[in-house]
Amino acid sequence: MEYNTSKPELVLPEYGRHIQNMIEHACTLENREERNKFAKAIIQVMGQLNPHLRDITDFTHKLWDHLFVISNFKLDVDSPYPIPSKETFTTKPDRVSYPTKNIKFKHYGRIVEAFVEKAMQVEEGEERVSFAEDVANLMKKSYINWNKDVVNDEIILDHMSLLSKGKLKVKENTRLAFVNIATAKPLTNIPKNKKKNNGKPHSNPYRRSNNG
Repeated sequence: MEYNTSKPELVLPEYGRHIQNMIEHACTLENREERNKFAKAIIQVMGQLNPHLRDITDFTHKLWDHLFVISNFKLDVDSPYPIPSKETFTTKPDRVSYPTKNIKFKHYGRIVEAFVEKAMQVEEGEERVSFAEDVANLMKKSYINWNKDVVNDEIILDHMSLLSKGKLKVKENTRLAFVNIATAKPLTNIPKNKKKNNGKPHSNPYRRSNNG
């Protein structure tokens, strides 16, 4: 008996071993016209095995790409789409550069600092003061998410002043928005009108009576 563990590994397991065997057989056909017919028949079967792919844009194009991938790019047929190369699927993407700028207050994050920088670019006046108040409220919310405690508005305004190098200010006596984060889960599923049993054992409705 031949076990799957002794067989070649499936390239795309979602199509199963029969499809892979069919594609391997197609690679051995010498007549190009016969290979083309056989490849189109395989594409139809692949589409029936994976109907969820029909919701994907260029559904047929993806099936043809999978056909060449399973054949290890050895199948020589006339495809209605550009034939992909092995390098297309094996080449690693370019490394994405990671921001190296240090964040002064990590609990605020880079986005808050970006808002501070944007607010500093607004001309001095009512709009800038309003922008600064919005930034301060956002900072307060971020701070409490990190600290899980009530924070004094003066601390937030001091931090904003440090981040903006003293350029952002709010109106005198401004009170920032109240932020409330529950620290304890309320008890649930407790009947409001439940009576005390005064130490008596709970009655069991399923207990058999002495009378049988």
